Amino acid sequence: MLNDNRQPYVVQSNDPKGDEGFGKFFGAIIVFVMFLGFVQVAYELIMAWYQDTTAWLNDTAAYLAGFWPF
Repeated sequence: MLNDNRQPYVVQSNDPKGDEGFGKFFGAIIVFVMFLGFVQVAYELIMAWYQDTTAWLNDTAAYLAGFWPF
């Protein structure tokens, strides 16, 4: 067998960047910031739609009021 001549060894790492808690925390921050960005885009889209709709309704009402006989 090929494994008979190999010596077993253990690799030990004390890398602080490999800590799972920090990675999960940093990932949660990234997801939270992405969520806030999505909320901001959605809010701006809804507000733009609302303003455009009110402007259209105002113009339509002014046009229709032009046919009023007095």
